[in-house]
Amino acid sequence: MCGRFASTTEPEDLVEMFGVQQWDPSETLAPSWNVAPTDSAFVVLDRAPRGERQPVRQLRVLRWGLVPSWARSAETAVKMINARADTVHEKPAYRQAFASRRCLLPVDGYYEWQTTGTEGRRGPRQPYFVSRVDGAPLALAGLYEFWRDRSVPADHPDAWLVTCTVVTTEAEPLLAPIHERMPLFLDPGAFDAWLDPSLDDPDEVRRLLVPPGPGALRVHEVGPAVGNIRNNSPDLVRELTDEDRTTLF
Repeated sequence: MCGRFASTTEPEDLVEMFGVQQWDPSETLAPSWNVAPTDSAFVVLDRAPRGERQPVRQLRVLRWGLVPSWARSAETAVKMINARADTVHEKPAYRQAFASRRCLLPVDGYYEWQTTGTEGRRGPRQPYFVSRVDGAPLALAGLYEFWRDRSVPADHPDAWLVTCTVVTTEAEPLLAPIHERMPLFLDPGAFDAWLDPSLDDPDEVRRLLVPPGPGALRVHEVGPAVGNIRNNSPDLVRELTDEDRTTLF
């Protein structure tokens, strides 16, 4: 958790919503209703362009699944798609990024699975889709990191890999029956502080790890097709009807 999400907002709209100052239109992605670990995703971050000192807000495409700068290979990424808010400041894989490489992942919503069945007898896992009540993108708090692939020359196009992870926190009451944790999402008033790379005091940054109060989210059941990464269509986020349940179960 969070292990899948939907991301279909056009980059031009993300530029406007998040006050992005720098975006390369050639760096884009097709809409996806089933983004999985190691897939690419849009990320908003504040960083000084090469040769400059002043950070600017950028829209970038990064790979989901953080690879620490000291990792020997990039294979660890699939295990580092989430970082716990209560330990992110101290874990070796995340603490450097937490200090100065924070980002936002704008998503339509994310999927969560609830195990069904009775005590002693496990049933199928029921997927749900979680999104904002107002229909706006969820701005998930994230971290990003640079990793140098030493197997290729420094001037090789693949010499550097930039990856990201999603910060998670305890689930709010609406979601707790489904899963005990949820992605930490932020309201616009917290964006600037979270993205500010000059805010590098871990204690100060930890004070930002507070999600908006209950009431901002909605959740509904969806079909099992999202469990297969080969499936990717708007139908994945459609709320199940009584007719669907009769057909499926």
